[in-house]
This record gives sequence, C-alpha cells and structure tokens, in this order.
Amino acid sequence: MLLLYEVSQGNSLDQAQRGRVISQERTNAGINLILSCVPDFLTEFAYRQMRPVRVEVNDKMQKGYVYFRTKPMGRAFRPGFTPQLTPKQMLALGVFGGKYMTDCRKEFPASWFKRAKLSPDRARASLNYFGVNASQRLAEWRRKGWLHPDDPRGWFQWYCRYYSGRRSEDDLRQIGRWRAVRRHVAQLKKHCKPRDLNCRRRQRQALLHWAYDSRKI
Repeated sequence: MLLLYEVSQGNSLDQAQRGRVISQERTNAGINLILSCVPDFLTEFAYRQMRPVRVEVNDKMQKGYVYFRTKPMGRAFRPGFTPQLTPKQMLALGVFGGKYMTDCRKEFPASWFKRAKLSPDRARASLNYFGVNASQRLAEWRRKGWLHPDDPRGWFQWYCRYYSGRRSEDDLRQIGRWRAVRRHVAQLKKHCKPRDLNCRRRQRQALLHWAYDSRKI
C-alpha cells in the first residue's frame, strides 16, 4: 500500500490531516485510488497525479475491448449524477435475476462479488430483492437502440465502469437515462405509503436496477 500523505499546502499537515491519507489498492482489475475523508486540496492533487489504468476485457460478450480508468473508484462523478447505491450494494441486494455479472468478475474488485446474489445458469426472479422480474430481454434493449457498442449489456455495465473510473463518450446519454427514471420515484410516492415494500414491487425492483434505493421510498 502506498500512502500519499506527504503532500500539503505549505509542506505541512496538521494532526487531523495526517490521519487522512490517499492509498492505492491493487485489485484483480488493476490499481484503484481510494480517497476517503481527505482535504479538498489533497483530493485534487490525487486526481491530477493519477495515471490512467488500462483494462482489457475478455468475457462472453466482449473480446479484446480496452478502456482506461482515469478517475478514482467511486469519485469525481459529473455534477447532478448522485446514484444512491454502489454496484457492490446492488449486486448484494439482488438485481437482474442474478445473471448480469457472472462472467465479468475479473474486470471488477473481488469484494463486489463476496455477497453478490448470482445465478450461474439463468436469471431467477427469486434472487431479486423484491422477488419479481423487472427486466426486459437483452434483444429488446437492442431493438430499441438503448445499447452502446462499448457496453453491450446496458446501463448497469456502463455504471460499473463509470464507478470504477472510466469516462466515455456515452456518459451524458447514460446519465440522462438515469435522470429520466426519477419519474418512477414520483409514482411510488404518489401511490404507496412510505416504505410499504409490498406496494408496486416490480417498480421498486426496476428502480434498484438504476441505483435508486427504493427500499427508502
């Protein structure tokens, strides 16, 4: 682990700042900067110093696809893009019938999959948090033109890569799609009592697929 706490304004750190460090952690997917509770000037320094991390993908749907992680894991999101759940949390809750990420483990941190609800053979609604199917078939996503060639599995794959530090030409479109899903939040608030998880379970499950924590609505 490499600690980067020897950098400061005026070449000195106060006692509180000494306990706030920037570290590098090696994962199966490469090196990811982890920033936690650091002063703004240290965060900005780390962003400037981070070297792009090359990732090559070879799974069932992509062979030889290469991208670069240029931002720290889980940081430096576009203003207004504020997902309520991380990919790790979504996988642990149960999304997409457990069939979404079964062949992508090498691309992302192993910790994401420790408690992930995955199905090795087919999608199972019972693995979803709300126990219902809330997904359209991939063929339907293709027919409607929702998929970008870089992310053939759709929005969640884009989000996992964006969260991991990749930035791409498709970011604005995908963030716009995420914003559009907010209408379902409004519908739940209108038709359901607060935190009545049996009310509109399919709609609640669909919101989980877009990183909205519908358990709290």
